[in-house]
Amino acid sequence: MAEASGLESRDVRHMPRRVEKPWGYELIWAHAESYVGKILHIKAGHALSLQYHRVKDETVHLLSGAMRFEYDRGEGRSDVILRAGESVRIRPGMVHRMVALSDCDVLEASTPQLDDVVRLEDRYGRK
Repeated sequence: MAEASGLESRDVRHMPRRVEKPWGYELIWAHAESYVGKILHIKAGHALSLQYHRVKDETVHLLSGAMRFEYDRGEGRSDVILRAGESVRIRPGMVHRMVALSDCDVLEASTPQLDDVVRLEDRYGRK
């Protein structure tokens, strides 16, 4: 139990980090040597960049809302509508984009390479 004057060194709590994005925000709730856990909040009508990762391997799970998930696994571009409760694995090299049809909360579990993003298109002018 924590002391009233501050947290003891044996306190196991971790403070999540919120990162503002033009499409909403991400809450990084876990960042360890071998994994990362995030919640992405994507505002209705907004989209993440069309991108791929060289090394990062991730799985996303739609907690709430609806989204169009655009992807290309080397066979041409396709898309699928995801509803709450559905998941997608995004392997390295897979071109993808998430487009929120309504406000979405997305749980992401991935390898720890947070900066491994190659943007192909971005409606917010990011490189």
